Amino acid sequence: MRWKQKSFQQLTTMELYAIIQARMDVFVVEQQSMYQDLDGIDLHATHLFLSDEDGSVQAYARLIPSGVLYREASIGRILTRKESRGKGLSHLLMQQAMTVLLEEQKETAIRLQAEYYIRALYEQYGFVQVSEVFIEDGIEHVYMILKNVHAYRKMKSSENNGKDTKTKFL
Repeated sequence: MRWKQKSFQQLTTMELYAIIQARMDVFVVEQQSMYQDLDGIDLHATHLFLSDEDGSVQAYARLIPSGVLYREASIGRILTRKESRGKGLSHLLMQQAMTVLLEEQKETAIRLQAEYYIRALYEQYGFVQVSEVFIEDGIEHVYMILKNVHAYRKMKSSENNGKDTKTKFL
């Protein structure tokens, strides 16, 4: 399996199909949530995904630059396929997504629309809840923001110095 990071224009037809299939499998079929997935945001996003040998997307996140959806950059459509859960892919996905937005794209804050039941995952990375619980597409959500980019950079610095950061961020 290998991570890929591509703009919408760089995606092959097969990669786009696999991404849409994964999003439909997780959000529409598994979570039984009917919503408009193709919302035009994909055109402006960076698509971060992990594909297996057959091209099936096992983990995915849509990275949206600041000013497109929110004032802050955003990580959305975050998923790990059911058969790939419990292997640490969600943590790797978040680490990769934050690195792309904060290091490569030089964003200064990140907003998430997190499913309420997994907000603790995002809290491990320094995200804080900034809204009351609300229902979106039949699922409880909250907005979360990573404002303390310094904490993220400190974590990355610790990783680079060979220190174990799992207790705080993983």
